[in-house]
Amino acid sequence: MNESKRLPRVLVVNKFYYRRGGDCVYTLNLEHMLRSAGHEVAVFAMRYPLNESADWEDYFPTEVSFSGSLTQKLRAVRRMLGFDDVASCFTALLNDFRPEIVHLNNIHSYLSPALASIAHALGIKVVWTLHDYKLLCPSYSRLAGGKVCDRCHSSRFKTCVLHTRCMKSSGVASILAWIESLRWRRRMLSRDTDAFICPSAFMAHEMELGKYPVEKLYTLNNFIPAIPAQPTGQRGKYYCYVGRLSEEKGVETLLEAATMLQHELRIAGSGPLYGKLKAKYDSWPQITFLGQLDSDGVAKLLGEAACSVLPSEWYENNPLGIIESLCAGTPVVGAEIGGIPELIDDNNGLTFAPGDSKALAAAIDAAVYGPWNHEQIRRDAISRFNPESYYARLLSIYKSIL
Repeated sequence: MNESKRLPRVLVVNKFYYRRGGDCVYTLNLEHMLRSAGHEVAVFAMRYPLNESADWEDYFPTEVSFSGSLTQKLRAVRRMLGFDDVASCFTALLNDFRPEIVHLNNIHSYLSPALASIAHALGIKVVWTLHDYKLLCPSYSRLAGGKVCDRCHSSRFKTCVLHTRCMKSSGVASILAWIESLRWRRRMLSRDTDAFICPSAFMAHEMELGKYPVEKLYTLNNFIPAIPAQPTGQRGKYYCYVGRLSEEKGVETLLEAATMLQHELRIAGSGPLYGKLKAKYDSWPQITFLGQLDSDGVAKLLGEAACSVLPSEWYENNPLGIIESLCAGTPVVGAEIGGIPELIDDNNGLTFAPGDSKALAAAIDAAVYGPWNHEQIRRDAISRFNPESYYARLLSIYKSIL
């Protein structure tokens, strides 16, 4: 094949290699997409019992854990700072696979940003998809004490230790997160990364405020790997929430709103607040807790709902829950925070002020009775979030830096 037309070899990197969270799902979907398009692809992750099988897993560095014995914790700290065996394992894979592109995802702590520096030193281009705010916030989430926090933009991360203990509400964990942020500074990460893929314009804006180079920031929404079948059932008068039951997701605000309405709320998911919220609200006849559903169950729930709700109270990036809902033709009621408003317009949903249960109740009531064109919502979403469009844009980014 003509060398100029050969698709670049890509090494896809994430700290775990199984369907653990959104970053892991994206990693597996990205690998499949690139292979299907004809790229040679290898993967790099930490060894872990739940990992899927991988052709290059012999190169994976050993598992580390921040829990357990003191020896285990110290080894995890060394890994976090880029020492241990991660550098030698990664270098060996680079030398044997010889990729043109290293595509990073979530790598802090269990792999470390040393990977970007190693690839850069060898002349390999580095692309980094940002799934959270770790490059702007030591604790990933931009939350302190359960509230949105912007102080690290000006305090150079010291707030994490001095005032908020925002990493797991632990002084020790916050100190380690601060040390990690000192080790992997913005200037180094900007130098060693050729393109930062921001799944939302909000993320790109925050990275710009964080003084990352604008010319390296690319806004590219997430995609869904397979377009769901067109819903065939009748739309119910219920509305639904699909996701993690945790404080930052605003689920308690949603449940407070639900008590003001007669429409049925169906909640799918689990998380740290599941037991508490179920005990408090399960007696309300209009509230149903479904627990964790499989992909088919989620598709059916979304496809027959009057609307879905994402009441988050943190800076959501580019939530897959909204994308899945819109691709099912289901309008969304979403909080006006983070990247959520970018996905919602007058034709596919409504927004409300985060944390305001009365405003949320009013928006849900309007959405349930709204004159939505479900097929148009579905067509527009599929046009925007299909894997073919995503791949075309991603390949243009790859080519622009090679």
